[in-house]
Amino acid sequence: MTNSSNVKRTTAGKALSDLILDLFRLNSRIGAAGDRLVADLGLTSARWQVLGAIVAAERPQPVAWLARDLGANRQNVQRIVNDLQGEGLVAFKTNPHHRRAQLVMLTDKGSEAYDAAMRLQAPWINDLAEGLAVEDINTMHGVITVLRRRLEGDADLEEQR
Repeated sequence: MTNSSNVKRTTAGKALSDLILDLFRLNSRIGAAGDRLVADLGLTSARWQVLGAIVAAERPQPVAWLARDLGANRQNVQRIVNDLQGEGLVAFKTNPHHRRAQLVMLTDKGSEAYDAAMRLQAPWINDLAEGLAVEDINTMHGVITVLRRRLEGDADLEEQR
């Protein structure tokens, strides 16, 4: 048995630890809510998220780049992309810069599914945001962005070792 009472955190460290624990819980609830929201479209939150990364990329990218943009494991993104391809939502295109790393692109069916998901998302997110101050949302977004960049910097340092 460990004795965590010997662990000393600063006031900010404790507050951030509490926030991170709540973010874990929130992430699970967001995923479940997203799954319910797009279930009738034959999507899951994970599939929707990958489709969104493809749209955000503005041009076809290899799976490894999509995974990097999502902050996700390449193998997991590859599995999802393969499933999406099997359902005709994405297609692979030859990458002129790398023989084995094919580019992923939305099909018309994939674009329609993504657009339908976003039409469902708009009223849902507006309801969720009801009563929250935009300034508070922007402050939290700023804090999350700083933390993400710091953690990405840690990951970059680990890769260099």
